[in-house]
Amino acid sequence: MNLLTIEHLTKSYTERLLFDDTAFSINEGEKVGLIGINGTGKSTLLKIVAGLEEPDDGSVVRTRNLYIRYLPQIPEFTPGDTILDSIVRDNKNEPHFSSVEELKASAKTMLNRLEIEDFDAKVETLSGGQRKRVALASVLLSTADLLILDEPTNHLDSQMADWLEGYLKAFKGALLMITHDRYFLDSVTNRIVELDKGKLYSYQGGYEKYLELKAERLSMAEAAERKRQSILRREIAWIQRGARARSTKQKAHIQRYEALRDMDAPEFDKEVEMESISSRLGRTTVEVKDLCKAYGNKVLLKDFTYIFLKNDRVGIIGPNGSGKSTLMKMIAGWVQPDSGTIEIGQTVKIGYFSQENEAMDENLKVIDYIRNVAEYVQTKDGSISASQMLERFLFPSHIQYTAISKLSGGEKRRLYLLRILMEAPNVILLDEPTNDLDIATLTILEDYLETFPGAVIAVSHDRYFLDKTVRRIFEVGESGAVTEYVGNYTDYLDARKAEEKREKTVSAPAEKRRERPSGSKKLKFSYKEQREYENIDGEIAALEEQLAQIRTEQEAKASDYVALQALQSRESELEAALEEKMERWVYLNDLAEQIAGQAGGT
Repeated sequence: MNLLTIEHLTKSYTERLLFDDTAFSINEGEKVGLIGINGTGKSTLLKIVAGLEEPDDGSVVRTRNLYIRYLPQIPEFTPGDTILDSIVRDNKNEPHFSSVEELKASAKTMLNRLEIEDFDAKVETLSGGQRKRVALASVLLSTADLLILDEPTNHLDSQMADWLEGYLKAFKGALLMITHDRYFLDSVTNRIVELDKGKLYSYQGGYEKYLELKAERLSMAEAAERKRQSILRREIAWIQRGARARSTKQKAHIQRYEALRDMDAPEFDKEVEMESISSRLGRTTVEVKDLCKAYGNKVLLKDFTYIFLKNDRVGIIGPNGSGKSTLMKMIAGWVQPDSGTIEIGQTVKIGYFSQENEAMDENLKVIDYIRNVAEYVQTKDGSISASQMLERFLFPSHIQYTAISKLSGGEKRRLYLLRILMEAPNVILLDEPTNDLDIATLTILEDYLETFPGAVIAVSHDRYFLDKTVRRIFEVGESGAVTEYVGNYTDYLDARKAEEKREKTVSAPAEKRRERPSGSKKLKFSYKEQREYENIDGEIAALEEQLAQIRTEQEAKASDYVALQALQSRESELEAALEEKMERWVYLNDLAEQIAGQAGGT
């Protein structure tokens, strides 16, 4: 059943046309991911669908009694409310709660899932990330027919994102959301809608299918344009010959020529262009020794030591509030450690892409914000002006002279990123870089980091980004302990699974011995078990070899999303098979030990 339909949608802000006579609809049970370059109007579309903004032209038809809940990009609260007060206010009319007490109990459970524990805290005292999670909890408590979520995974750590992924997959209603988390998109959505130059393009399937179908659409558009140009050249030649040969031209022929001439050529996506603007980096980069930091009774870091190498690609993960951003600020010199030392090499030039667009004067014009760093920068193409760099970052000339305050949240992040890169750093610190950056910009940033001739240190919850960019993981855990894992995020997950498996292997034999009934009958292998016991070590080794080969192929095809998804699916199958074999190995070895013990005792 159709829930909502928009027809002939037109919407502008000042000189910027967001929607140009376009259409959109959502059906019951659909889970739609909305993507597009920042500043194209994605958040505005969500507000129009939610009924919070009106289009300049066009109609919005909603089914009778359609219940919509909306999560904005930047939530607002009633000053003076506690967290619990705010959620009760938003959900007091939800029919599935029999009492306020039941609502409060459910709210506390949801908040705990999102690591909000002080229910009596005033909303005005919360950080931006905490406010987003409180608002998300409030929306998820509803029985809405349609959930509209603007960047729901921002400010969620990996565990929370995994939980939300499962929750939304099980959600029975329809979903419309903006997110730049590509794994999340692929897992949750069954339709991708792309906003591009005022038009909406729909693709059935998740993110992987979208990439495939979009490539087909663009290929067809390019072929159609080549055909149009070929016909147009022939028509022009005919017109020119006809003008000399006869005074009266065929009316239909001329009309066809004019129609072809006046037809709009397809516009293809512009991509953010990033080039290395780094400065020379010497042998000594950043050396951290015995670093400790605490706030009150909460220990964030304890005795952390590491020497960052010239071409390091380090990802830092951990729960929210574990000290990841604090570590970045200490390396950047913004926060001092309680003890320990941080040595910065003489040639090191740090570029710190923080979470909060630090020190961005929104009264400045866009061009002045960049000119304050440099009027010109040197690239492999030669000297590039600030205005040209802005063009490469999708800020056309008419936007360059507007105030920063008029930009969208995503455009401000893209502008902030450009400023950081314009400073020609050779050590880049990225604190949650995927928050509010569009997928196109993220893809280009990932490609840029692959060839960046310096060190990259990134705090991120984005599994896709970490898989593509890092070669080492630091997990910040409880009590400030930092554990190092070699490889990307997927390798880290494999290592954690292996650790858990070893723990099970240690405890399993004793448990199985307790489970086995005692008696006079001697234990022995069956024929099948005996054969299995003899072959299982080789089978495990073969599976481990296949897994290693798959992971090597993943590294080689990191930029081929379709191939990467297939490899990851095969990897999951092999991991499941290996886990089953390992559990069987534990059982058989335990049985073999007991059989041997029987023999020794007789």
